[in-house]
Amino acid sequence: MSTKLLTQVQETPLCRREFLQQCATGAVVLGLGMGLPGKLGARPVRWLDGAGVTGSEDQVTYPVPGEDGVSVDRGNELILVKDAGAVFAFALSCPHQRSMLKWREKDQQFRCTKHGSKYDPSGEYVSGRATRGMDRYAVRVEAGQVFVDKSRIYLQDEDPAGWEAAVATVG
Repeated sequence: MSTKLLTQVQETPLCRREFLQQCATGAVVLGLGMGLPGKLGARPVRWLDGAGVTGSEDQVTYPVPGEDGVSVDRGNELILVKDAGAVFAFALSCPHQRSMLKWREKDQQFRCTKHGSKYDPSGEYVSGRATRGMDRYAVRVEAGQVFVDKSRIYLQDEDPAGWEAAVATVG
């Protein structure tokens, strides 16, 4: 690099945005290098095919996920999430206008593909046009299986107690 160009580079100050981006990138690289777990860790998206429970059209089962993450079953139009020892089952569509929800790894949030409403991994509303959390299905864990009852869906604004209870814990 020529001395003149090096001098120009050194004399050009970073704008605030560039400085913050470089600091954030350095922090992430440092954190990954140190092996920090938790929110910096990735929540992979997996694809599922739920098995129907004999004698019931509305019951679907899945193996309990081994790690935190997001699993999508397009055929049953639901999302299964394991987050910090809790398991949730959600409708695949946004409660605002029934557009598809998509997991955004970099933000660790669900986003509506139409209007951009945001939700955390537990389905709690964060921001956007929607006015409530993601629709939760009744869920239970038994013998290493997650049972989702698609006939029992809870809307946060209509049945807050049911919505709060629509979670299973795993060890």
